[in-house]
Amino acid sequence: MTQDADAGSDYPGWDAINAALEPLYPGVDPLHWGTLIKWRLGGPDPLDGVSVYSRDDHWHYVSYGMSELYEKESDIAETSGWGFEFTIRVARRPDADPPIWPANLLQNLARYVFTTGNNFAAGHHMTLNGPIDLEDENTLIRYIAFCADPELGRIDTPHGELTFLQVVGLTDAEYEAAQAWNTEKLLETLSERLPLLVTDPARQSLLDDPALAQAVAEGISRDGSSSASSWATQLDWHRPETGTLIVLGALAAPNIATSLRGRLPFGRHFGVYAEQRELQFLPGDHLDVTEPAQNTLHVTIPAHLVDPLCAALVTARASTVQIDPMLSIEIVPTEIKDQSGQVIEVVGLSN
Repeated sequence: MTQDADAGSDYPGWDAINAALEPLYPGVDPLHWGTLIKWRLGGPDPLDGVSVYSRDDHWHYVSYGMSELYEKESDIAETSGWGFEFTIRVARRPDADPPIWPANLLQNLARYVFTTGNNFAAGHHMTLNGPIDLEDENTLIRYIAFCADPELGRIDTPHGELTFLQVVGLTDAEYEAAQAWNTEKLLETLSERLPLLVTDPARQSLLDDPALAQAVAEGISRDGSSSASSWATQLDWHRPETGTLIVLGALAAPNIATSLRGRLPFGRHFGVYAEQRELQFLPGDHLDVTEPAQNTLHVTIPAHLVDPLCAALVTARASTVQIDPMLSIEIVPTEIKDQSGQVIEVVGLSN
């Protein structure tokens, strides 16, 4: 992206975003990064721009491009574009300029939505497969969650409604808690120590605080998990005469285990989706495996098999574990690739 002083004042969708920001930042002319070649003209960046506003202790980034900025193009009258614009709040260092990495992160998230068609909403969470700031290998912030921006919320525009969707950086322990519990309740709890949910790549896990960790643990025990499904790049199964073998990638498997612990004991199902496959784990009184439709597998898990199943999923190495004579789990290595398709890490290699 390049720095661009012209925010385009004649466009109704863009104007609506600016109007929402004006009461919060009256008379402020923000720093703005705009794209040289717009996405619809073949450019690499889906967002037409990202503005950043200065606060006492953080920078506030706002995207332009997930909603319909110029004219109404979709058939959904009540929603503008994808229905949201990204924001992120990043801790501000004394006498430092706003970093570019948050704007690049928002572009990457937008690129994911535009290329896959998978939307984001408040309560969603995801792994970044690396540091949130690619130049900071030491940061513990390697995951993100989404919530409504606490100051901007939701607005109506001439092209429909949109939500300002704030990206919040999480550590490994916090991400695991989001899966095991409820993302929005977790963020509400974390906000007691993290006002406005500012992302600080230099911070430690907030769950190192015993009182906060106890509050989260009590929430998990009381409520279970609100995450009903997850996406996996590696999912397969085989059904020989001796039973069923489910194959999952080493990167996704531990996260699936976390969600299953918060779902099955509470009488809730959990789905794992891949490009051509759907796997549903269901609570029940006895183990049962069925294929109700092509490329769909339903596995009913009784209470006494929940722990063995989860233990098989959290293994850090490629392996095959028999849960029951009727069911086995195979964990296979997962390749993590950069944007150019180069393998940068392999998770789950056997010794």
